Amino acid sequence: MSGTFVGMPAFPEAARTAVRNPTLRGNLRHATHTIRDKRARAVAELDDWAALREAGKRIKDHTLRHLDRYLVQVEEAVTAAGGTVHWAADAQEANAIVARLVKETGESEVVKVKSMATQETGLNEALEAEGIRAYETDLAELIVQLGKDRPSHILVPAIHRNRGEIRDIFRSEMSEWGRPAPEGLTDTPAELAEAARLHLREKFLRARVGVSGANFMVAETGTLVVVESEGNGRMCLTLPETLISVVGIEKIVPKWQDLEVFLQTLPRSSTAERMNPYTSMWTGTTDEDGPRTFHLVLLDNGRTDTLADEVGRQALRCIRCSACLNVCPVYERAGGHAYGSVYPGPIGAILSPQLRGTGSEIDASLPYASSLCGACYEVCPVAIDIPEVLVHLRERVVQGGPAVRRGNRVVLKPARGHAAERAAMRAAQWAFTHPGALRTGQRLASRTRRLHPRTLPGPGRAWSGSRDLPEVPAEPFRDWWQRTRGGKDGAK
Repeated sequence: MSGTFVGMPAFPEAARTAVRNPTLRGNLRHATHTIRDKRARAVAELDDWAALREAGKRIKDHTLRHLDRYLVQVEEAVTAAGGTVHWAADAQEANAIVARLVKETGESEVVKVKSMATQETGLNEALEAEGIRAYETDLAELIVQLGKDRPSHILVPAIHRNRGEIRDIFRSEMSEWGRPAPEGLTDTPAELAEAARLHLREKFLRARVGVSGANFMVAETGTLVVVESEGNGRMCLTLPETLISVVGIEKIVPKWQDLEVFLQTLPRSSTAERMNPYTSMWTGTTDEDGPRTFHLVLLDNGRTDTLADEVGRQALRCIRCSACLNVCPVYERAGGHAYGSVYPGPIGAILSPQLRGTGSEIDASLPYASSLCGACYEVCPVAIDIPEVLVHLRERVVQGGPAVRRGNRVVLKPARGHAAERAAMRAAQWAFTHPGALRTGQRLASRTRRLHPRTLPGPGRAWSGSRDLPEVPAEPFRDWWQRTRGGKDGAK
């Protein structure tokens, strides 16, 4: 993952700081509520949304089951179309490949399409270390780069900034990266967009190397697809002489026809549009148009390990729409930076610990960055059961022991686990398998409920310090059922 997130504290500590920032919370509340309300209206227009969602899930699951075959098919198709395919096992290898390819062109600048994969690998920082400057061209990514900031949202990386903050960033930082902001720049959206357009135009016309990711790769044709709303991506994909695309191996779809599903669900789930303003597709190279040289870097970086987990692998269905972020009550209050990853929100809470392992403090805490309300699952266009994976990863963390290295990843070795929690689970297991003891305990708890404390003692104080203990009812459910139903319907 990107080096900009190294050293981040665990989620609870980072979130505690974030929720005390009223400006941040106001920015997030306004943006997420606006986006999710628009999305709901856009999705409601389709009578077959549930069928499209199920189709997307099945296509992705089928592809993941046969990923080895489709990866070979992609390589063959891209090569036959005039491109060159490179395989990268991890972030370091991917960055080294891109840096070498840029140096071979003799250039020291690249323009970039918004790309989660290159943020994941920390490509910008790696290129800078090699004397190569990368210019982000997506408006929100430009704001983040000029502000020496980190992205906090998958779709809108600068969602934590308001218009006044963006104006100040443009005024103070644009001149260091190229064309300065116009004199007297205000915070009106039109003026901010025009300032960015003028600043980027000279870079588009000068750049000879472009770097992109891809939303989809079509196995049968070797076609790559980028969807975006501003047109900056198309400039990066068509004007440079050399195009380098870094793409996660899970982005494959088997057939061209499969795009029919995702080009309906992705725009409605992300930007609440019926279709993307700009959908760019390219297959290899051609003498008539576009880049003359095309390189595809297929990135693993923990994806194969994630694929091996029967429960966790569903995170690889993700099409990066960000719908789960916009409905998440935890994300709305804590913001994206608290997740310590380029993948924030609910999807980040299950994807990052699998790609990076759970050996660090931040990654071990991410599966707990959720109330398990299930809103994320309800809006996911490929039906990722995020709550199920969160519980699964919590089990992995609880059962974990000392950190060990497996290949390029650090994971928690299954070992002793947490003694107190294990003891509590064993006690619960015994109680639920002994109905008589459970019934006696329930009755005792009801009769002594007035003596129960309002907070827990010792280590339990951390839990009850922010929660109300549930009130014990006057009589157990079993007794109420027996009294009111008289043992009917088989009650015992």
